[in-house]
Amino acid sequence: MGVPSTALFTDQYELTMLQAALSGGTAGRRSVFEVFTRRLPGGRRYGVVAGTGRVLDAVENFRFDPEILGFLREKRIVDAATLDWLADYRFTGDIWGYPEGEVYFPGSPLLRVEGSFAECVLLETVILSILNHDSAIAAAASRMASAAGDRPLIEMGARRTHELAAVAASRAAYIGGFASTSDLAAGFRYDIPTVGTSAHAFTLLHDSERDAFRAQVDSLGEGTTLLVDTYDVAEAVRTAVEVAGPELGAVRIDSGDLLLVAHRVRQQLDALGATGTKITVTSDLDEYAIASLAAAPVDAYGVGTQLVTGSGHPTASMVYKLVARAGSDDPAAPLVPVAKKSTGGKTSVGGRKWAARRLDEHGVAEAEVVGTGPVPDELADRQLLVQLVKGGEVLVREPLDVIRDRHIAARAGLPLSATQLSRGEAVLPTEYHHGPSGH
Repeated sequence: MGVPSTALFTDQYELTMLQAALSGGTAGRRSVFEVFTRRLPGGRRYGVVAGTGRVLDAVENFRFDPEILGFLREKRIVDAATLDWLADYRFTGDIWGYPEGEVYFPGSPLLRVEGSFAECVLLETVILSILNHDSAIAAAASRMASAAGDRPLIEMGARRTHELAAVAASRAAYIGGFASTSDLAAGFRYDIPTVGTSAHAFTLLHDSERDAFRAQVDSLGEGTTLLVDTYDVAEAVRTAVEVAGPELGAVRIDSGDLLLVAHRVRQQLDALGATGTKITVTSDLDEYAIASLAAAPVDAYGVGTQLVTGSGHPTASMVYKLVARAGSDDPAAPLVPVAKKSTGGKTSVGGRKWAARRLDEHGVAEAEVVGTGPVPDELADRQLLVQLVKGGEVLVREPLDVIRDRHIAARAGLPLSATQLSRGEAVLPTEYHHGPSGH
């Protein structure tokens, strides 16, 4: 399921920058890189940090083995001195970040990577590729979970994305509030609960719908879920209850006017005595469709395409920027804030940053405060960044259920408007607190 190394999950210019920095004598300068986004996707009220655990795995596995070095040598990507340096590469710096599952806002320093320029710059692409994908999926999942309320969500988007992206998407969706996945690779790798019964092909295989239902119930038991929209829904529901009895687990509806059909199916099931039989709906659902079904007698939702594509926003638009660096490679040299000056909204704020979330008198979040220098006393116990890696050693390994619960708590701590699906700005303003930025 894994890959032997993550070292080539990068862009060539990371290595050519490294070569030039080694040649120019600046590669060893102590540096601070930060991951942040300048804006949330249009209409979104908050972002969700997801992928941190996968980032830590990727950093640990960022190794240039002989085969990779041979490729770089054969293609003349970098010179011999750089190849020698890469052969011994191990990240030995520190990483701080928002805990996975936490929410974030524009400007939030959700990951801070510290070490020599050489060892930090190489990690840019792999860190961004993971965080941008996973955070986008988790944000969509969180909105869908809010819309679904107490009704469980099933992730079933594997067939709508790259096979490995599907596994990462399942993990991110679980963090965002989904209850299970149809993807067995995700269940195997991350112990996410897996579900699934049958598709239309199984019904079409048989001479009659009754034969298909009988075969499924005989094999999987009366608690199974029968797909009832291959032909005529009302006839299928009647046949399903006749075959499985009133203890039939669930029926699944995958097409049509889901609001109308769900009401009709519920009435029919109740009339047939199958009052405990649940209704699962699928069919190109997104958070808006889920919200529109809030008054329908639906017990669970299955979501695929819209989830794994971030419900229209497949990236979180995060960047990885150098914000501070030493003036020499002397370990005691102070850090100097640096920032790109640009027009067109691509500016950034220099300096090694902290972040804290200020609460109002009711304990509800009212602002994301990002600053440099000393942390104000009143925010000291509200800091968001935690150390994830120290001296190259990973400090944090968390079960997905812990991360999932953290996200539920973080979302609950936001103003109520955070979960509105109508278009709006970030639910919290980002305030900047400037102070000395040394260290």
